[in-house]
Amino acid sequence: MKDSLDRSAWVSAGLAALANKGLDAVRVERLAADLKVTKGSFYWHFRDRADLLAMMVEAWRTSATADIITRVEARATAPADRLKALFTTVLRADGRLEMAMRDWAARDAGVGAVVAETDARRVAYVEALFAAVGVPVAEAGARARFAYQALLGHFRMGAGAADERAREERAREALEIILPLMSRP
Repeated sequence: MKDSLDRSAWVSAGLAALANKGLDAVRVERLAADLKVTKGSFYWHFRDRADLLAMMVEAWRTSATADIITRVEARATAPADRLKALFTTVLRADGRLEMAMRDWAARDAGVGAVVAETDARRVAYVEALFAAVGVPVAEAGARARFAYQALLGHFRMGAGAADERAREERAREALEIILPLMSRP
């Protein structure tokens, strides 16, 4: 790993530390030890910790939103199938990084702005899918916001659940409730 270590390895390690232990765990020394490299490797790729943190925010924005939307769009063409694929994908995630980003956003206005922008993009995507399955436009936004808030609550209540089987069961239960509601006008 030492020979192929690049910025993305540091960013991934930072995001893992954030998800598992919080922002205070994202420290150069600790990450270097986890990656089994020297601090010099860090400074080869980043100016300072703030540079790493900025890259982590961008990586989260991309992986937790743009990449998921791209995968959903590639997997399904019908809007109802995209809704199901989206909710299935998101409900099965463990949610720790999502909650850690929100905790960080509560402490940092810049990160808060990125999280708010990401929330708006996500809700707009879900709203468009609801409208595409026939939910009246005036109602699609409210349904999208409610579904998104339910997903965040799902993460908050179960973030970091070590038992993957329990996460799967909670996801299945939530899908049984959400999916029938999606098709009702």
